[in-house]
This record gives sequence, C-alpha cells and structure tokens, in this order.
Amino acid sequence: MTTDLQSLSTEEFCYLTTIGRVSGKPHEIEIWFAINDSALYMLSGACGRSDWVKNLRHNPKVTVWLTGEDFEGRARVVEDAEEDALARRLLVEKYERDPGILANWGRTALPVAVDLTLA
Repeated sequence: MTTDLQSLSTEEFCYLTTIGRVSGKPHEIEIWFAINDSALYMLSGACGRSDWVKNLRHNPKVTVWLTGEDFEGRARVVEDAEEDALARRLLVEKYERDPGILANWGRTALPVAVDLTLA
C-alpha cells in the first residue's frame, strides 16, 4: 500500500464511500479533495444537508479510493478554526483555475476531514 499520500495529492478526484444511515448499504461519491499529512479534506457545498455528510455523522467509518488503492479512515466535520482555514485554503488553491471563482464555495462550504489509517 502506498503510504506517501502527498504523491497522490495531485489526483483530480477521490471516491468516498460512506455507509447509508438508513439503508446500511455503501454509498460512493466522486469528490474533490486535498491532503495534508494523513488527513484528507473535502468541502460539502450543501453543508450538512448532503447525504454523504449525514451518513458519516451517523457512522464515521469510511473508505477512500484513490488511484487504485483503498484507504480506510474515520470521517469528521472539521470544528477547529485553524484546521477549518487550512482545509478551505488547500481545496481552493488546488481547484481554483480563475481567481475568485471558488471564493464563495471556499467560504461557505462545510469542511470535512477523513483521518486515514495508513499501514
């Protein structure tokens, strides 16, 4: 298993699998992400209304698929102010092609972290 997450950080998307809070079945989404150390960050534009956020609040055990590898982890809504700012900055810097285009998303979306379990 790759443990150098930084080498995977340039990928465009990852695939996050949560467990449905009602169905109990896996629910996979394709989503933008950024990595810092062993934390993978995402922003939910629909904030807490997104099914994937509701699912991870109910059961934080998730799987992230990235470049052919599955990583297990525990997801959480970011509550620390410094980590919140870091997540927003990393994602906007990674995906903003034209200055200011993602500014609103970067300010208003809900930051979520997955603390990855590395072998």
